Amino acid sequence: MSTTKLLLTLSLMAAFAYVSLVGLLYLSQRALLYPGASATLAPEHASWGENVSISTPDGETLHGLYGQGESGKPSVLFFHGNADRVGNYGFLAQALAGRGIGLLAISYRGYPGSTGSPSENGLLTDGTAAFDWLSVRSESQIVVLGQSLGSGVAVNTAGQRPAAAVILVSAYLSILSLAQTYYPYFPVPLLLKDPFRSDLKIAKVRQPKLFIHGRHDDIIPLSSGEALYRTAPEPKQMLIYESSGHNDIWDNRLVGDVIRFLEALKRDAT
Repeated sequence: MSTTKLLLTLSLMAAFAYVSLVGLLYLSQRALLYPGASATLAPEHASWGENVSISTPDGETLHGLYGQGESGKPSVLFFHGNADRVGNYGFLAQALAGRGIGLLAISYRGYPGSTGSPSENGLLTDGTAAFDWLSVRSESQIVVLGQSLGSGVAVNTAGQRPAAAVILVSAYLSILSLAQTYYPYFPVPLLLKDPFRSDLKIAKVRQPKLFIHGRHDDIIPLSSGEALYRTAPEPKQMLIYESSGHNDIWDNRLVGDVIRFLEALKRDAT
């Protein structure tokens, strides 16, 4: 085989391999983005609070755990990360309940106990449906709290509904920008189905905002959270945990900062 033919063959093989990788990435992207999705049924006995079912306007049924707060105290609507479970937040429910604050945590569509399959449009619909469900049962303010993937759901919900405030833990500028960082050699804007453009939606979130991020976060870099913080309108504040990463950020300090933020809202309103 001549050198020219060899180079042509190698070029064609490389092009085929690249196109195959692009196709694989396109087909598997939602499995990568929503690793916690599962057809598992919700536990019969709630690990905290009570099991609740929430209907969405597009016909899905969401599983949630709900601990009702005291009259006149705020309720927190919590959107977890992409591989998490609502049952993991009994510690938060207990701490909030000690101050009379309620908590609703939802399992996104396609996640354990909920029907459907996850997608950006689906999760954003889940967020507003959960807010509407909670607003019927809460006599006071609703504060939206979103972590990691859930920060995008929280930003959209607060922009669409009258939340009293927003808490964003390990937030990103957009999933699009993160994907471009992780996959720099692929045409991500052309492939990505669920870009979660919090950077385009945060301008509508004019409620008080608390950003919390770990300096050593290797999943959603601090720079991404800081970029969203800079884009966000006032009022806002940001706390950076110097020794925390992505998966170890929940500790007594974070719970305490959340409670202080919630109780300050009450004081500021009076």
